[in-house]
Amino acid sequence: MTLQNLLRIGKLKDHTPTAAEIVRLLASVERNLADAAVSKVSDETRFDAAYKAVMQCSLAAMMASGYRPSTSEPGHHVTLIQSLPLTLGVDNETWVVLDALRRKRNSNDYTGDIVTADMVAECIDQASHLQVLLLKHLKKHHPRLLKPTA
Repeated sequence: MTLQNLLRIGKLKDHTPTAAEIVRLLASVERNLADAAVSKVSDETRFDAAYKAVMQCSLAAMMASGYRPSTSEPGHHVTLIQSLPLTLGVDNETWVVLDALRRKRNSNDYTGDIVTADMVAECIDQASHLQVLLLKHLKKHHPRLLKPTA
């Protein structure tokens, strides 16, 4: 699978990223990770915030690569997760864990399946790791996207 293949089958669309949108996503990742760390709210809420940070990191990486998911197609969360080896170079083990977290989020949203404290911790760890990878990647390959213009 390549990003071009995903574009060809309609899972992705071409996108010209701007520094403003990437900086906004990075700020939102920070806020969501901070929210996920608040122990006075439910594990489900904390998990949702951490998962949202994972998705925002994945989206920023994809946008920096010149694409965005086609949200008119079902499965754009799957596409974002599947693209991480291509956009950020995540290894297979990380990809498998992130996909399991995606399935857990889906199960919780649609069946009320229980989210445990261990799952919250894993999701926060994964989101934090992606944030670090994303920032390193952007600094190395797309530094202009870290400097919004006025």
